[in-house]
Amino acid sequence: MRRLILALPLLLIACGDPSKADIVKKAEKADTRAKLENVLGRPQGVDKLGPVERWTYKAKDGEVTFVITGDAVVLSAAN
Repeated sequence: MRRLILALPLLLIACGDPSKADIVKKAEKADTRAKLENVLGRPQGVDKLGPVERWTYKAKDGEVTFVITGDAVVLSAAN
């Protein structure tokens, strides 16, 4: 039981937000809206301007933003 109590904080930290590098690496081959959502899940933030959308994913060391035009992921940036 003592080991479980000592391991619990480490387990909770491991379940936290991924890093920016983790998000970018996971999304490397996601070139469409559907693929991006499939590998990363729903974004925490969505901003729309006409046919352009900006999807934002929170990371433990900042955030990663993807710009989507139509169905294509055209740009990603880590802040």
